[in-house]
Amino acid sequence: MTQQIRRAFYLLFNCFLCLTMLKFSYGIYAINRGVIKMNHVLNTIADRFSCRGYEDRTVEKEKIIAIAKAALQSPSALNRQPWHIVAISDKGLVDEINDHVMDMIKARDDQSAYNRIMERGGKPYYNAPAMFLILKKEDAADWADLDCGIVSQNISLAATSLGLGNVIAAMCGTAFDGPRAEEFKAKVKWPAGYKFSLGVLVGYGNTTKEPHEIDLSKVTYL
Repeated sequence: MTQQIRRAFYLLFNCFLCLTMLKFSYGIYAINRGVIKMNHVLNTIADRFSCRGYEDRTVEKEKIIAIAKAALQSPSALNRQPWHIVAISDKGLVDEINDHVMDMIKARDDQSAYNRIMERGGKPYYNAPAMFLILKKEDAADWADLDCGIVSQNISLAATSLGLGNVIAAMCGTAFDGPRAEEFKAKVKWPAGYKFSLGVLVGYGNTTKEPHEIDLSKVTYL
């Protein structure tokens, strides 16, 4: 009787292993072949692209607030949350910062960045009506920029899900490290003890492009 129980257990165990391997193999096949049914989150990730052109249209306050909340819901190492978010929806202020940044870039000896921006319409911030500044604590750990990078992703995906174009842009910090840095910091109510990490431009896009091609060879399945 004991031998029969062992044999039955052995057969069940092998069946379980086979089913597990089949399920895992199908999972890989389904992902590679696009068989997995897309949901809202996956669609948002797939649809996101770097938008570099915006309409003269104000982003609704409730959308700005929703995006800011999404930013605050980002994970961080040891849950330190070393960030402060500045949400600017005053297009006049964004344009003022934009113009100053353009003057700074134009004054550089190396004109490559200036020429590239001119080819794209002459505006570093692409006429975006809103800007999110992601600041990090000055005494934060070395991985704070990684945490802030996660925040930028949350902002970008939240904006995309709300029908807004967006682009993650380090150039958002240029004006706050220039000759009028203190003036602009005062205008955006920059908190003491923080420095710039990343920025995200947001608005209703007037341009579209296909998201970047994904390279499945960059994933190893085990």
